[in-house]
Amino acid sequence: MEDLKVTAKGYDFTEAHAAMQRYVDGNILSGVSSAVFVGRDLVDVNYAGWADKEAQTPLRADHIFRVHSNTKLVTSCAALLLVEEGKIKLDDPIEEYIPQLGNRQVLRPDAASLDETEPANSSITIRHLMSHSSGLSYGLFDPGSVIFKAYNERGVLNPMTTLAQMVDVLADLPLIYHPGTSWEYSVAIDVLARLVEVISGQPFDKFIQARIFVPLGMVDTGFVVPEKDQGRLAAYYAGADLMEPMKPGLTRLDNAPYPGAYLRPFARFNGGGGLVSTLPDMVALIRSLLPGGPTLLKPETIAAAMTNQLPDGQWIRFAMIGEMPGQAYGLASGLIVKPSRLIHPDAAGELYWGGVAGTQWWISPKTNSAGVMMTQRQMAFIHPFAFEFKRLAYEAVKRGR
Repeated sequence: MEDLKVTAKGYDFTEAHAAMQRYVDGNILSGVSSAVFVGRDLVDVNYAGWADKEAQTPLRADHIFRVHSNTKLVTSCAALLLVEEGKIKLDDPIEEYIPQLGNRQVLRPDAASLDETEPANSSITIRHLMSHSSGLSYGLFDPGSVIFKAYNERGVLNPMTTLAQMVDVLADLPLIYHPGTSWEYSVAIDVLARLVEVISGQPFDKFIQARIFVPLGMVDTGFVVPEKDQGRLAAYYAGADLMEPMKPGLTRLDNAPYPGAYLRPFARFNGGGGLVSTLPDMVALIRSLLPGGPTLLKPETIAAAMTNQLPDGQWIRFAMIGEMPGQAYGLASGLIVKPSRLIHPDAAGELYWGGVAGTQWWISPKTNSAGVMMTQRQMAFIHPFAFEFKRLAYEAVKRGR
């Protein structure tokens, strides 16, 4: 396990700590832990609140979190390792490796059924998959749409099916736009996980264990929490009102996202959102992507991952939230091109992403800083606590220089 000792002094995070304690005291978060880097040195580590609110178990470094879409960083790094080895190229058509995903059809604008399609203008490439510009969807964020209904009726996200079986289902479904022309959060990273299996000849969990987790000492990261460690799995909570994130009130959810999740093996190695991890393990992963020491990927690969991959004028857009102007996407995560009023101005150029339960990370080349936050609140990827902590963290880093 990564040692979470602060190794650089002179930084005051009192305001950030107090802010997170207010969220705990206000019954908005059960608990939140965080770590902030300047360079590769930790300048702050903090734990506020509870891993289990009902049992009054204080949050510790070894508590295990459902990191959901932070899994995407691991999967993207796995694919980039294969790119570095020359086994795949970013602009290779995916059908060279997964034939079922060739010859795509695309839903016509305002299509009312799955058969209202036209041939895709181009193949899906590995670059498209990594940047969520492939035309695939998720079946999570656009209820009422034709593709949402199709993904759910056909069980695209069914954890009882393998990645190979998921690809077979996707083969019969149209894309929602022509590859490379837009952005949609999607199962593209799960397809990427299947690509890793095809190229490496290994199950996805075995590949990331050997190539990422073991080298980085990420001893508590995986798709299943061993029985001996299940007492360390932090409790998961829903807020009082999805549309009012600051409304006090938390309800414990013991069977989310499905009964038995993370407690026993399932067929699906969910490369888009299936891992659990700890703050020390996530610190080890983020440190491995920072300059000034040994890195998981080559510096030029990391630089490419931090480059906007979307067409001019395209920004990230979630169906339930709307467009997020100034926020684009690289090869592994979101990219802040133009900070909004909610984001610290020094965050321009920041690479970031998070999970639906509120676990988040960021890397800021401009300020030579980075951070990790861990909590367990349903639908907390975009939540006021994260914006507030990051703004205060940027200020603390600036004052400490």
